[in-house]
Amino acid sequence: MPQSPLLAHDLVRTLGTRRVLDGVSLVASPGHRVGLIGENGAGKSTLLRLLAGADEPDAGRVTRPADLGFLQQEMPFDTEATIADVLDDALREAREDLVELERLAEELARTPQDSPGHAPLLEAYGERLERAEEREAWDADRRAALVLDGLGLGAVAHDRTLGSLSGGQRGRLALAALLVRRPSALLLDEPTNHLDDGAAAFLEEQVRGLPGVVVLASHDRAFLDAVCTDLIDLDPAVDGPVRYGGNYSAYLAEKDAERQRWERRYAEEQQELEALRHTAKVTAHVLAPGRERRDNEKMGYGHRAGRVQNQISRRVRNATRRLEELERTQVGAPPRPLRFPHTALAKESADGTLVSLRDARVPGRLAVGRLDVSATERLLVTGGNGAGKSTLLAVLAGRIAPQGEVRRRRGLTVGLLAQDTVFDRPERTVRDTYALSLGPERAEAVPLPSLGLMHDADLDKPVAHLSVGQRRRLALALLVARPPALLLLDEPTNHLSPRLCDELEEALGTGPGAIVVASHDRWLRRRWRGREVRLDSVHGRNGSGARTGKHGSSPSLTSSPWPSEPSRNSTST
Repeated sequence: MPQSPLLAHDLVRTLGTRRVLDGVSLVASPGHRVGLIGENGAGKSTLLRLLAGADEPDAGRVTRPADLGFLQQEMPFDTEATIADVLDDALREAREDLVELERLAEELARTPQDSPGHAPLLEAYGERLERAEEREAWDADRRAALVLDGLGLGAVAHDRTLGSLSGGQRGRLALAALLVRRPSALLLDEPTNHLDDGAAAFLEEQVRGLPGVVVLASHDRAFLDAVCTDLIDLDPAVDGPVRYGGNYSAYLAEKDAERQRWERRYAEEQQELEALRHTAKVTAHVLAPGRERRDNEKMGYGHRAGRVQNQISRRVRNATRRLEELERTQVGAPPRPLRFPHTALAKESADGTLVSLRDARVPGRLAVGRLDVSATERLLVTGGNGAGKSTLLAVLAGRIAPQGEVRRRRGLTVGLLAQDTVFDRPERTVRDTYALSLGPERAEAVPLPSLGLMHDADLDKPVAHLSVGQRRRLALALLVARPPALLLLDEPTNHLSPRLCDELEEALGTGPGAIVVASHDRWLRRRWRGREVRLDSVHGRNGSGARTGKHGSSPSLTSSPWPSEPSRNSTST
């Protein structure tokens, strides 16, 4: 039974006063796994809802396979439904196939081959058999158990109601139900949310094994790299969304090549513009009329002078026409990538150790036997949910006073990008918030647009009107504009587009001072070049929760004129 493609043609969707999608078309053939990427608000989720039929476009049309599955935020079950109810629904089609095959087989056995009804029965049996094979119907119950186990739900009792599950468990159950069903077209919106490394790897394997169409939106660069055969960049472009063949690594290579071409063309055009302006404004005066005639040219002066002036005039006219054309059609300057401004930190802050922890504990949340952060540190903090990554950053920032010993350099400047971004005056515009937070002198020295984090169109918006990702970029900009000696970043790639995450990672390598990052981002962790410390959960265990990663051991404590912070008990955040 041939699989059907998923087709969208000239989709337009306006939400409120903003046109989110403007003439978007898409062809997704069976066997292709298409990833949607772009900034928050670019229309990824909106496009998925239109493709699924959960929302209707203002213009355009969608042709979709009849058997389509869509991973939404909430499952179509009430809170009293059990896990067993969800699984029964997911297995219903496979079980119906087996029952129908058995019925058709029995009817075929009773129908003579020369009977007029035999051929239609045989055709119906063949179609149902092919459908059952695609759904792996004979193996469906075993596959359901494997999927639940692979997504971390194997130990959860099937009589548990949905209302008793956490949000992450419900999300994984919805994903499991789709994988068990094996629809011919599958739409996934941020499918790796709530998944640990093992579950994400399991999902990658399952999605790669699907024979039909897959369209997904994800910020998970490792997932995009492992799964996708094509990527569609929904960020605004002159000719609309751009489709790239290959996975995320191939996309990065092509984007880098595009930027190099863009930078080269921009430089060449600027050089040509400068030469044309020189020709149009200067050359005309080099051989100006009225100069004194030399003795050897008096006889033919008028003829030669007129010829020269005609040549100059023609050259100036051509240059002027080309200048006007190029000024109309020139490419804009490539957008600035995210970069830390070069700030000269005080010499005494440029070496040595900034913060040292010894037997630091926050009861029930964190246990670190020894940790030293040097002045040029690049430290990645990893660990599962609840291991204490955010708590460790809060301790390093001085926001939580742990039990044990904390040594901190006098006058140490610390900046913390927390997961929850809150501004005291959300009614202020982005521009005013930036200027008032940094002071006019620093804001002028490091203009906000120069950091590559905020678009010009957003500068005069109230902070309250920004998306979660935009507020996070503004908070990051305030830290980047005046880099502290110790910069602490808690899940910095959350709510950022994949491309901006790449720029942030590159900027971290060249930024001033010490940088400590806590992250579950698999792509970031795989490419990290600094030291790594992994935290283990402290629940039900005594001793240090920190283990040094493969990139080196902690530096030893050096003597310095620091005060030793007194031991205090605190569990506040």
